[in-house]
Amino acid sequence: MTTSTPPKKNNWSWRSQAFRGLIYQVIAIVVIGLAGWFLVHNTLENMRIRGIQSGFDFLTQPAGFDIGESLYPFDSGEHYWAAFLVGLTNTLRVAIIGIVITTVLGTLLGIGRFSRNALVRGLCSAYVEFFRNVPVLLQLLMWYLLFTEMLPASYEAWQVGNFYLSKGGLIFPVPVWAAGHAWALAGLVAGLLLAWVYRKWAFTQFEATGQLRSMFWAPVAIVSAMAVLGWVLGGAPTEMNTPSKGDFAIENGGALTPEFLAVLLGLSIYTAAFVAEVVRAGIQSVSRGQAEAAAALGLSKGQEMRLVMLPQALRVIIPPMTNQYLNLTKNSSLAVAIGYPDVVSIANTALNQTGRAVECIAIVMLVYLTTSLSTSLLMNWYNDRAAIKER
Repeated sequence: MTTSTPPKKNNWSWRSQAFRGLIYQVIAIVVIGLAGWFLVHNTLENMRIRGIQSGFDFLTQPAGFDIGESLYPFDSGEHYWAAFLVGLTNTLRVAIIGIVITTVLGTLLGIGRFSRNALVRGLCSAYVEFFRNVPVLLQLLMWYLLFTEMLPASYEAWQVGNFYLSKGGLIFPVPVWAAGHAWALAGLVAGLLLAWVYRKWAFTQFEATGQLRSMFWAPVAIVSAMAVLGWVLGGAPTEMNTPSKGDFAIENGGALTPEFLAVLLGLSIYTAAFVAEVVRAGIQSVSRGQAEAAAALGLSKGQEMRLVMLPQALRVIIPPMTNQYLNLTKNSSLAVAIGYPDVVSIANTALNQTGRAVECIAIVMLVYLTTSLSTSLLMNWYNDRAAIKER
Protein backbone atom coordinates (compact mmCIF):
# COMPACT_ATOMS: atom_id res chain seq x y z
CA MET A 1 0.00 0.00 0.00
CA THR A 2 1.48 3.26 -1.04
CA THR A 3 0.71 6.55 0.60
CA SER A 4 0.75 9.76 -1.32
CA THR A 5 2.34 12.81 0.23
CA PRO A 6 0.05 15.80 0.65
CA PRO A 7 0.56 18.52 -1.93
CA LYS A 8 2.98 21.24 -0.85
CA LYS A 9 1.24 24.40 0.16
CA ASN A 10 1.97 27.49 -1.83
CA ASN A 11 3.43 29.99 0.67
CA TRP A 12 2.91 32.81 -1.83
CA SER A 13 -0.84 32.26 -2.05
CA TRP A 14 -3.25 34.87 -0.66
CA ARG A 15 -4.80 32.02 1.31
CA SER A 16 -1.60 31.75 3.33
CA GLN A 17 -1.92 33.57 6.65
CA ALA A 18 1.84 34.18 6.81
CA PHE A 19 1.83 35.74 3.31
CA ARG A 20 -1.10 38.00 4.15
CA GLY A 21 0.58 39.08 7.36
CA LEU A 22 3.75 39.96 5.45
CA ILE A 23 1.80 42.03 2.92
CA TYR A 24 -0.04 43.91 5.68
CA GLN A 25 3.23 44.72 7.43
CA VAL A 26 4.79 46.02 4.21
CA ILE A 27 1.73 48.20 3.55
CA ALA A 28 1.85 49.55 7.13
CA ILE A 29 5.55 50.42 6.82
CA VAL A 30 4.97 52.16 3.49
CA VAL A 31 2.04 54.18 4.88
CA ILE A 32 4.02 55.25 7.96
CA GLY A 33 7.01 56.18 5.80
CA LEU A 34 4.85 58.25 3.45
CA ALA A 35 3.16 59.99 6.38
CA GLY A 36 6.55 60.83 7.90
CA TRP A 37 7.85 62.09 4.55
CA PHE A 38 4.75 64.26 4.08
CA LEU A 39 5.06 65.84 7.53
CA VAL A 40 8.77 66.59 7.09
CA HIS A 41 8.34 67.89 3.53
CA ASN A 42 5.34 70.01 4.48
CA THR A 43 7.16 71.50 7.49
CA LEU A 44 10.29 72.35 5.48
CA GLU A 45 8.24 73.85 2.65
CA ASN A 46 6.21 76.05 5.00
CA MET A 47 9.40 77.19 6.71
CA ARG A 48 10.94 78.04 3.32
CA ILE A 49 7.89 80.05 2.26
CA ARG A 50 8.01 82.07 5.49
CA GLY A 51 11.75 82.63 5.21
CA ILE A 52 12.55 80.57 8.30
CA GLN A 53 15.99 79.01 8.21
CA SER A 54 16.37 75.32 8.92
CA GLY A 55 19.19 72.85 9.43
CA PHE A 56 21.72 71.99 12.08
CA ASP A 57 24.48 74.26 10.80
CA PHE A 58 23.90 76.58 13.79
CA LEU A 59 25.61 74.01 16.02
CA THR A 60 29.00 75.17 14.73
CA GLN A 61 28.27 78.84 15.47
CA PRO A 62 29.36 80.61 18.69
CA ALA A 63 26.75 80.22 21.41
CA GLY A 64 27.09 83.73 22.79
CA PHE A 65 25.80 82.89 26.28
CA ASP A 66 27.30 81.60 29.51
CA ILE A 67 26.14 78.57 31.48
CA GLY A 68 25.94 78.96 35.23
CA GLU A 69 26.80 75.35 36.08
CA SER A 70 29.07 72.91 34.27
CA LEU A 71 31.34 70.00 35.11
CA TYR A 72 34.05 71.54 32.93
CA PRO A 73 34.90 75.11 31.79
CA PHE A 74 32.60 76.71 29.22
CA ASP A 75 32.53 80.26 27.89
CA SER A 76 30.23 82.15 25.56
CA GLY A 77 32.67 81.94 22.65
CA GLU A 78 32.26 78.16 22.28
CA HIS A 79 29.91 76.53 19.80
CA TYR A 80 26.30 75.56 20.31
CA TRP A 81 27.16 71.86 20.20
CA ALA A 82 29.46 72.39 23.20
CA ALA A 83 26.61 74.13 25.04
CA PHE A 84 24.30 71.18 24.32
CA LEU A 85 27.03 68.85 25.58
CA VAL A 86 27.13 70.78 28.87
CA GLY A 87 23.35 70.42 29.15
CA LEU A 88 23.62 66.70 28.43
CA THR A 89 26.25 66.17 31.15
CA ASN A 90 24.13 68.14 33.62
CA THR A 91 21.11 66.00 32.78
CA LEU A 92 23.08 62.75 33.11
CA ARG A 93 24.57 63.90 36.41
CA VAL A 94 21.12 64.36 37.90
CA ALA A 95 19.79 61.12 36.37
CA ILE A 96 22.66 58.84 37.42
CA ILE A 97 23.08 60.15 40.97
CA GLY A 98 19.30 60.32 41.36
CA ILE A 99 18.87 56.69 40.31
CA VAL A 100 21.43 55.57 42.90
CA ILE A 101 19.80 57.57 45.71
CA THR A 102 16.31 56.49 44.64
CA THR A 103 17.28 52.81 44.57
CA VAL A 104 18.84 52.84 48.05
CA LEU A 105 16.16 54.99 49.69
CA GLY A 106 13.24 53.27 47.97
CA THR A 107 14.53 49.79 48.83
CA LEU A 108 14.98 50.72 52.50
CA LEU A 109 11.48 52.21 52.62
CA GLY A 110 9.97 49.17 50.93
CA ILE A 111 11.66 46.81 53.39
CA GLY A 112 10.69 49.11 56.24
CA ARG A 113 7.03 48.49 55.41
CA PHE A 114 7.55 44.94 56.74
CA SER A 115 9.28 45.99 59.97
CA ARG A 116 8.00 44.57 63.25
CA ASN A 117 8.33 48.06 64.73
CA ALA A 118 5.02 49.90 64.32
CA LEU A 119 6.74 53.31 64.34
CA VAL A 120 9.06 52.34 61.47
CA ARG A 121 6.15 50.89 59.49
CA GLY A 122 4.08 54.01 60.08
CA LEU A 123 6.86 56.41 59.08
CA CYS A 124 7.57 54.47 55.88
CA SER A 125 3.87 54.39 54.99
CA ALA A 126 3.47 58.12 55.72
CA TYR A 127 6.50 58.92 53.54
CA VAL A 128 5.12 56.95 50.61
CA GLU A 129 1.60 58.37 50.83
CA PHE A 130 2.79 61.97 51.20
CA PHE A 131 5.51 62.24 48.57
CA ARG A 132 3.86 60.20 45.82
CA ASN A 133 0.64 62.24 46.04
CA VAL A 134 2.28 65.67 45.74
CA PRO A 135 3.14 66.68 42.13
CA VAL A 136 6.85 66.49 41.43
CA LEU A 137 6.99 70.05 40.10
CA LEU A 138 5.67 71.38 43.41
CA GLN A 139 8.29 69.36 45.24
CA LEU A 140 11.05 70.81 43.07
CA LEU A 141 9.79 74.33 43.81
CA MET A 142 9.56 73.51 47.51
CA TRP A 143 13.19 72.36 47.68
CA TYR A 144 14.34 75.31 45.59
CA LEU A 145 12.62 77.81 47.88
CA LEU A 146 14.08 76.00 50.88
CA PHE A 147 17.63 76.36 49.58
CA THR A 148 17.29 79.91 48.26
CA GLU A 149 15.01 81.57 50.83
CA MET A 150 15.32 79.76 54.15
CA LEU A 151 19.09 79.22 54.33
CA PRO A 152 21.46 81.97 55.50
CA ALA A 153 23.52 84.13 53.16
CA SER A 154 26.97 82.94 52.11
CA TYR A 155 28.83 85.09 54.66
CA GLU A 156 26.68 83.54 57.43
CA ALA A 157 26.80 79.99 56.09
CA TRP A 158 26.20 77.06 58.39
CA GLN A 159 29.50 75.31 58.96
CA VAL A 160 30.25 71.71 59.91
CA GLY A 161 33.99 71.17 59.76
CA ASN A 162 35.06 72.28 56.30
CA PHE A 163 31.55 72.00 54.87
CA TYR A 164 29.41 75.11 54.35
CA LEU A 165 25.69 75.28 53.58
CA SER A 166 24.03 78.53 52.53
CA LYS A 167 21.93 80.11 49.80
CA GLY A 168 24.96 79.67 47.58
CA GLY A 169 24.70 75.89 47.89
CA LEU A 170 26.86 73.26 49.54
CA ILE A 171 30.60 74.05 49.58
CA PHE A 172 33.02 71.23 50.44
CA PRO A 173 36.75 70.36 50.21
CA VAL A 174 38.00 68.74 47.02
CA PRO A 175 41.37 67.09 46.40
CA VAL A 176 43.91 68.86 44.22
CA TRP A 177 44.27 66.55 41.22
CA ALA A 178 47.53 64.61 41.04
CA ALA A 179 48.83 61.43 39.43
CA GLY A 180 48.04 59.50 42.59
CA HIS A 181 44.33 60.06 42.05
CA ALA A 182 44.55 58.46 38.61
CA TRP A 183 46.31 55.50 40.22
CA ALA A 184 43.56 55.33 42.85
CA LEU A 185 40.91 55.32 40.11
CA ALA A 186 42.74 52.49 38.32
CA GLY A 187 42.89 50.59 41.60
CA LEU A 188 39.17 51.14 42.08
CA VAL A 189 38.40 49.65 38.67
CA ALA A 190 40.71 46.69 39.37
CA GLY A 191 39.01 46.23 42.74
CA LEU A 192 35.59 46.12 41.13
CA LEU A 193 36.77 43.37 38.78
CA LEU A 194 38.31 41.39 41.65
CA ALA A 195 35.16 41.82 43.73
CA TRP A 196 33.10 40.48 40.84
CA VAL A 197 35.41 37.45 40.55
CA TYR A 198 35.20 36.89 44.32
CA ARG A 199 31.39 36.99 44.31
CA LYS A 200 31.27 34.43 41.49
CA TRP A 201 33.65 32.17 43.42
CA ALA A 202 31.77 32.61 46.72
CA PHE A 203 28.46 31.78 45.07
CA THR A 204 29.94 28.67 43.44
CA GLN A 205 31.33 27.54 46.81
CA PHE A 206 27.96 28.17 48.45
CA GLU A 207 26.20 25.97 45.89
CA ALA A 208 28.83 23.23 46.29
CA THR A 209 29.30 23.21 50.07
CA GLY A 210 26.44 25.23 51.53
CA GLN A 211 28.96 27.43 53.35
CA LEU A 212 27.92 31.08 53.18
CA ARG A 213 30.69 33.63 52.69
CA SER A 214 30.43 37.39 52.86
CA MET A 215 28.80 38.69 49.70
CA PHE A 216 28.88 42.36 50.67
CA TRP A 217 31.57 43.32 53.16
CA ALA A 218 34.30 41.21 51.56
CA PRO A 219 33.75 42.80 48.09
CA VAL A 220 33.66 46.25 49.73
CA ALA A 221 36.95 45.49 51.48
CA ILE A 222 38.52 44.32 48.20
CA VAL A 223 37.46 47.46 46.31
CA SER A 224 38.60 49.75 49.14
CA ALA A 225 41.94 47.99 49.53
CA MET A 226 42.71 48.17 45.80
CA ALA A 227 41.80 51.87 45.65
CA VAL A 228 44.03 52.63 48.65
CA LEU A 229 46.84 50.56 47.13
CA GLY A 230 46.62 52.54 43.88
CA TRP A 231 46.62 55.79 45.85
CA VAL A 232 49.75 54.73 47.78
CA LEU A 233 51.54 53.60 44.62
CA GLY A 234 50.76 56.98 43.07
CA GLY A 235 52.54 58.85 45.85
CA ALA A 236 49.62 59.17 48.30
CA PRO A 237 48.71 62.80 47.47
CA THR A 238 46.89 64.56 50.32
CA GLU A 239 46.68 68.18 49.21
CA MET A 240 43.12 69.51 49.43
CA ASN A 241 41.41 72.60 48.09
CA THR A 242 39.71 73.64 51.32
CA PRO A 243 36.94 76.28 51.34
CA SER A 244 37.10 79.24 53.70
CA LYS A 245 34.82 82.12 54.61
CA GLY A 246 35.45 85.36 52.78
CA ASP A 247 33.95 88.78 53.33
CA PHE A 248 31.00 88.18 51.01
CA ALA A 249 31.14 84.51 49.95
CA ILE A 250 32.75 81.14 50.55
CA GLU A 251 36.02 80.94 48.66
CA ASN A 252 37.72 77.89 47.11
CA GLY A 253 36.54 74.28 47.41
CA GLY A 254 33.94 72.48 45.34
CA ALA A 255 30.27 73.48 45.20
CA LEU A 256 26.85 72.02 44.57
CA THR A 257 24.46 74.78 43.53
CA PRO A 258 20.98 75.21 45.06
CA GLU A 259 19.42 74.38 41.68
CA PHE A 260 21.28 71.06 41.43
CA LEU A 261 20.49 70.13 45.04
CA ALA A 262 16.81 71.00 44.59
CA VAL A 263 16.48 68.94 41.41
CA LEU A 264 18.41 65.99 42.82
CA LEU A 265 16.56 65.83 46.13
CA GLY A 266 13.16 66.55 44.61
CA LEU A 267 13.36 63.84 41.95
CA SER A 268 15.03 61.28 44.23
CA ILE A 269 12.62 61.68 47.12
CA TYR A 270 9.58 61.71 44.83
CA THR A 271 10.61 58.64 42.81
CA ALA A 272 11.74 56.74 45.94
CA ALA A 273 8.11 56.68 47.11
CA PHE A 274 7.12 54.74 43.98
CA VAL A 275 10.18 52.49 44.20
CA ALA A 276 9.22 51.64 47.80
CA GLU A 277 5.85 50.40 46.60
CA VAL A 278 7.51 48.38 43.84
CA VAL A 279 9.82 46.72 46.38
CA ARG A 280 6.95 46.09 48.79
CA ALA A 281 4.84 44.46 46.08
CA GLY A 282 7.81 42.34 44.94
CA ILE A 283 8.45 41.03 48.45
CA GLN A 284 4.77 40.29 48.99
CA SER A 285 4.73 38.27 45.77
CA VAL A 286 7.10 35.71 47.34
CA SER A 287 5.32 32.81 48.98
CA ARG A 288 5.08 33.08 52.77
CA GLY A 289 6.38 29.53 52.92
CA GLN A 290 9.79 30.84 51.85
CA ALA A 291 9.99 33.05 54.95
CA GLU A 292 8.89 30.15 57.15
CA ALA A 293 11.52 27.90 55.58
CA ALA A 294 14.19 30.55 56.21
CA ALA A 295 13.11 30.82 59.84
CA ALA A 296 13.22 27.03 60.17
CA LEU A 297 16.84 27.08 58.95
CA GLY A 298 17.72 29.53 61.70
CA LEU A 299 18.24 32.58 59.53
CA SER A 300 17.78 35.97 61.12
CA LYS A 301 15.24 38.46 59.75
CA GLY A 302 18.02 40.34 57.97
CA GLN A 303 19.42 37.17 56.40
CA GLU A 304 15.91 36.05 55.46
CA MET A 305 15.26 39.31 53.62
CA ARG A 306 18.71 39.52 52.00
CA LEU A 307 19.23 35.86 51.03
CA VAL A 308 15.72 34.49 50.48
CA MET A 309 13.04 37.11 49.91
CA LEU A 310 14.76 39.83 47.87
CA PRO A 311 16.51 37.48 45.38
CA GLN A 312 13.18 35.86 44.56
CA ALA A 313 11.35 39.19 44.47
CA LEU A 314 13.76 40.66 41.90
CA ARG A 315 11.94 39.05 38.98
CA VAL A 316 8.85 41.07 39.97
CA ILE A 317 10.71 44.21 41.07
CA ILE A 318 13.00 44.88 38.10
CA PRO A 319 10.45 45.60 35.28
CA PRO A 320 8.45 48.26 37.17
CA MET A 321 11.70 49.57 38.69
CA THR A 322 12.91 50.23 35.15
CA ASN A 323 9.83 52.37 34.56
CA GLN A 324 10.65 54.45 37.63
CA TYR A 325 14.22 54.99 36.43
CA LEU A 326 12.87 56.18 33.08
CA ASN A 327 10.38 58.47 34.83
CA LEU A 328 13.16 60.02 36.93
CA THR A 329 15.29 60.67 33.85
CA LYS A 330 12.42 62.22 31.90
CA ASN A 331 11.19 64.25 34.88
CA SER A 332 14.61 65.90 35.02
CA SER A 333 13.33 68.07 32.16
CA LEU A 334 11.27 69.93 34.80
CA ALA A 335 14.55 71.34 36.12
CA VAL A 336 14.13 74.22 33.69
CA ALA A 337 11.42 75.56 36.03
CA ILE A 338 14.00 76.37 38.73
CA GLY A 339 16.84 77.47 36.48
CA TYR A 340 18.99 74.36 36.40
CA PRO A 341 20.87 74.34 33.06
CA ASP A 342 19.94 70.91 31.77
CA VAL A 343 19.59 70.02 28.10
CA VAL A 344 16.05 71.45 27.94
CA SER A 345 17.21 74.79 29.34
CA ILE A 346 20.09 74.97 26.86
CA ALA A 347 17.73 74.07 24.01
CA ASN A 348 15.32 76.85 25.03
CA THR A 349 18.12 79.42 25.02
CA ALA A 350 19.43 78.20 21.65
CA LEU A 351 15.90 78.24 20.22
CA ASN A 352 15.32 81.85 21.30
CA GLN A 353 18.62 82.97 19.78
CA THR A 354 18.56 81.05 16.52
CA GLY A 355 14.87 80.39 15.86
CA ARG A 356 15.65 76.74 15.01
CA ALA A 357 12.71 75.35 16.96
CA VAL A 358 12.36 72.04 15.11
CA GLU A 359 16.09 71.30 15.35
CA CYS A 360 16.38 72.16 19.04
CA ILE A 361 13.33 70.09 19.94
CA ALA A 362 14.68 67.22 17.84
CA ILE A 363 17.97 67.32 19.78
CA VAL A 364 16.12 67.20 23.11
CA MET A 365 13.98 64.30 21.90
CA LEU A 366 17.07 62.44 20.71
CA VAL A 367 18.79 62.92 24.09
CA TYR A 368 15.88 61.55 26.11
CA LEU A 369 15.21 58.76 23.63
CA THR A 370 18.85 57.65 23.78
CA THR A 371 19.08 57.80 27.57
CA SER A 372 15.77 55.96 28.00
CA LEU A 373 16.67 53.20 25.54
CA SER A 374 20.11 52.80 27.15
CA THR A 375 18.52 52.47 30.60
CA SER A 376 16.01 49.94 29.26
CA LEU A 377 18.71 47.83 27.61
CA LEU A 378 20.81 47.78 30.77
CA MET A 379 17.86 46.86 32.99
CA ASN A 380 16.67 44.19 30.54
CA TRP A 381 20.15 42.65 30.65
CA TYR A 382 20.06 42.66 34.45
CA ASN A 383 16.52 41.26 34.42
CA ASP A 384 17.68 38.31 32.31
CA ARG A 385 20.50 37.61 34.79
CA ALA A 386 18.24 37.91 37.82
CA ALA A 387 15.39 35.81 36.39
CA ILE A 388 14.84 32.38 37.90
CA LYS A 389 16.07 29.81 35.40
CA GLU A 390 14.02 26.66 35.01
CA ARG A 391 15.94 23.41 34.82
